[in-house]
Amino acid sequence: MIALAFFLSLTPQDGAATPPVPDAAPQAAVETYDPLAVAEGAAAGEPIDLDVQDADRDRVIPIRVRLPVMAWTGVAKPAPVLLFSHGLGGSRAGGTYLAEHWAARGYVCVNLQHPGSDEAVWKEARPLARMAAMKQAASGENYFLRVQDVPAVLDRLERWNAEEGHPLFGRLDLSRVGMSGHSFGAQTTQAVSGQTAPGIGRRLAALKFTDERIDAAAIFSPSPPSRGAPEQAFGSVAVPWLLMTGTKDDSPIGQQTPESRLNVFPHLPDAIDRYQLVLKDAEHSAFADARPGAGARRRNPNHHRAILALTTAFWDANLKRDPAAAAWLNGEEAERVLEADDDWQVRRAGRE
Repeated sequence: MIALAFFLSLTPQDGAATPPVPDAAPQAAVETYDPLAVAEGAAAGEPIDLDVQDADRDRVIPIRVRLPVMAWTGVAKPAPVLLFSHGLGGSRAGGTYLAEHWAARGYVCVNLQHPGSDEAVWKEARPLARMAAMKQAASGENYFLRVQDVPAVLDRLERWNAEEGHPLFGRLDLSRVGMSGHSFGAQTTQAVSGQTAPGIGRRLAALKFTDERIDAAAIFSPSPPSRGAPEQAFGSVAVPWLLMTGTKDDSPIGQQTPESRLNVFPHLPDAIDRYQLVLKDAEHSAFADARPGAGARRRNPNHHRAILALTTAFWDANLKRDPAAAAWLNGEEAERVLEADDDWQVRRAGRE
């Protein structure tokens, strides 16, 4: 298998930064803006499970789609699209708490499942062999497959959006696309939203994974490159990034530590709006769906609240271009959803 380190050694590529959203908004609008609120009659639609057939790679990518339900309008209008990439050993069911809230806020949410690094890795292994199987799946080969899954899904969404009679016909505004992911999905998100890699040797030197259709990225448990300079890896990111991690956000697979995850934000370019949230005592699982059990007792219930609030405002500001959302996100209002020891950093484009 190709080592993951090769694909995470990165160099910059050309690209123009997305202009920042103006945050000039009436104070009354900022004070009434609430990214956690869901309007009466708004909800996430029932999940629609579909398979994306990528004939060029002989690969099937399962996805789960949630359409926004806006009962008071009576009209199903095209909505911005948010993609979510699960972590190692996950599935399209991952990130449900995010998708349900984002869809209720007016977004089409598309959760991808990546064969080769999904739940089949551990479900099909003997209990004592599961950790070894997971480590093997955290490979450069699967990284490469994942970053190609994203454009394949976007291509198929474009086709379905234009296909009369399809459940997604006319429902997607693909001029406004956000990308997100956790852990291995964070690495996937970083690659397709601006992080660049030369690959291995001369044959792969020209590979670039950035998909220009992506307008903003929310990254849970980010990772710096395993070799090479971070400023080269992230220096040509041209869309806004929101990074989220925790003071206990390590991983049993890979070499990332809570400290290493902080080595992305300072190397993002000054030409973009970028944000970083570090949640006090948040473990790696804090960004995943809550599940019953011993781990649930260690969870801080405010963590998901903060994650939902900040990501929603980030999408509203950068995809809906809502100045009240931008003012909320960039002002002291955002800090009110956090606890005293959480660390929230904002760096506006050209305002250092």
